[in-house]
Amino acid sequence: MIIRKLFKFENAHIVRGCSTQRCRASIHGHSYKVEVLFESQYLDHGQMVYDFGLMKQGMKELIDSFDHAIAIWDGDDGEYIEAMKAHSNRWVMLPVSPSCEQFSRVIFLMIDQLLRSTQMINGERGVKLNSIIVHETETGYAQAFSEDAYSDLMGNIPLASIGFSDEVRQGWSDPGLWEKVLSGEKFLNPATV
Repeated sequence: MIIRKLFKFENAHIVRGCSTQRCRASIHGHSYKVEVLFESQYLDHGQMVYDFGLMKQGMKELIDSFDHAIAIWDGDDGEYIEAMKAHSNRWVMLPVSPSCEQFSRVIFLMIDQLLRSTQMINGERGVKLNSIIVHETETGYAQAFSEDAYSDLMGNIPLASIGFSDEVRQGWSDPGLWEKVLSGEKFLNPATV
């Protein structure tokens, strides 16, 4: 069975190297919709694949990190990077260009690692991330599966190289959330505490 949860955020970026002049040369924004799809052949004690309420904390907070923020590629011009950080309190530094395709891969990796780090407490079994769909516009989206997110052909995305501004981190219920996710140490979902 597959279940789906929808999240939304507003974000600005430049996608260097793309075909469209406006897209590669001007800061612009989108109203993103992110679909998180989980799958399992089992149901928990509440007869659910994974309680949607568990997504309200860590998963929502990580995705919400991009809201009203600028997504910055760490390979962009150094002066541009410093200017964006100087003039925006909310930013996310990425090791890849912030295209819709890369957003779907990055968010897949973030949510997959968070899910792996979350201690299951209600009989959840075999729950895994099926895919992430990122809608950049009403008519266009990118969908990443595990083979896309972990693909060397598309380029490795080291999670440890993703950086969040202080203001983004302060918006989390646990400012150390990202370090916990990166460590892989099992922790209780904040929604259950």
